[in-house]
Amino acid sequence: MQGLDDLKYDANGLIPAIVQDAQTGEVLMMAYMNQQSLADSIRTGKTHFWSRSRRKYWMKGESSGHTQEIEAIFIDCDADTLLIKARQHGAACHEGYRNCFFRRYETDGEWKVCAERMLDPEQIYGKKS
Repeated sequence: MQGLDDLKYDANGLIPAIVQDAQTGEVLMMAYMNQQSLADSIRTGKTHFWSRSRRKYWMKGESSGHTQEIEAIFIDCDADTLLIKARQHGAACHEGYRNCFFRRYETDGEWKVCAERMLDPEQIYGKKS
């Protein structure tokens, strides 16, 4: 493998990126990157992504200040998924939780919140319309 051009992006030019806490191994979030957001992440040392739902380029923490400092970037054996080990500053989840995986499927068939909210997202992002 030579570089970023050798990665296997999907038909939309995106590659999944799993972000993991560099110290604890906790999975913080999963988002998508394109070539530009990956290149900017490498250049700045902070994570940048492409939002499929908002169709927008963004840097983690640009609104909240809850940035991720990259310690290492890995690819999987198929070169179609990234693993980013980072130091998380603040909440990783836009809903105010430490990580985005704060709901667990229970035997009663329901998704239950299994973590404590770190902060009120309305105080950072304002009310959703």
